[in-house]
Amino acid sequence: MTAAKYDVLGIGNAIFDILVQTDEGFLVRHGMTKGGMALIDEERAIAVYQSMGPATEMSGGSAANTIVGLANLGARAAYIGKVRDDQIGRLYTHDIRAAGVTFETKAAADGPATGCSYILVTPDGQRTMNTYLGAAQELTSADIDAAQVAASAFTYLEGYLWDPKNAKEAFVKAAAIAHGAGRQVALTLSDSFCVDRYRDEFLDLMRKGTIDLIFANEAELHSLYQTSDFDTALTQLREDTKLGIVTRSEKGCVVTSTDGVVAVPAFPIDRMVDTTGAGDLFAAGFLFGLVRGAGHENAGRLGALAAAEVIQHIGARPQASLKELAQQNGLPV
Repeated sequence: MTAAKYDVLGIGNAIFDILVQTDEGFLVRHGMTKGGMALIDEERAIAVYQSMGPATEMSGGSAANTIVGLANLGARAAYIGKVRDDQIGRLYTHDIRAAGVTFETKAAADGPATGCSYILVTPDGQRTMNTYLGAAQELTSADIDAAQVAASAFTYLEGYLWDPKNAKEAFVKAAAIAHGAGRQVALTLSDSFCVDRYRDEFLDLMRKGTIDLIFANEAELHSLYQTSDFDTALTQLREDTKLGIVTRSEKGCVVTSTDGVVAVPAFPIDRMVDTTGAGDLFAAGFLFGLVRGAGHENAGRLGALAAAEVIQHIGARPQASLKELAQQNGLPV
């Protein structure tokens, strides 16, 4: 097997994030389910945006956030996602490339506008997302660069890709190319509501070996196995996948594999501001640890460190050097 050109290639919905701090009343008035992600149409997107206060705007998308975190740690990172050739699409492209990520997916010349997620952050730091997929759902298997996938040690996919039909086909194609090249494929389940929509299909991907690594939080794990008992769900996860990583907020994470189960504590923080991107950045740290051959426990510690950095400010992208933070805390980089 040839040496990898990229450590991790992410494939996801390229979404521009518009974040605003608000109160619980805003969610109630707009009929939003706190802490979840709802798919909305363009008309609803305009209505939500017009009623929001001053916002923080930046390129986002679950897998893209992870890939930017990896680049911040010093990994060789690439991304595949679809934007429209419009103002926000050009801003998105510049933003992710400026973060040190290789991004070469051809922008759509026509069709829906670049996707946006309207993210409401309540005083407790919880984020509620309303996502207009727009051009992101125009991603097709033709956008999958086979040479790029084959040259990446890990291909990282987001569960949200399972919503648009064409993206689903791109997802499966990428996994097949990666395995054909002897590489590994990781999936984040993304959201418990996403798991509710596609539970059987996600389990099928895991059990057939289409996916080698699964990232989930507790809510997603419980949704996947339809049980409120954590140990029961964890035991099942261990049977269904080679490597499962479950994040548990302030309780840290649990890593399950054929070697056993490892629990890693959360990283201490001063103040929780915004949970947007916590799981995305955890995945970045963990994958970086795997790429560096640091072992599951150190990978979990790197994930915890990256997640702790991102939840202490608004937005899902790191504002400090994760590499320097890791070095300061004696973690392998």
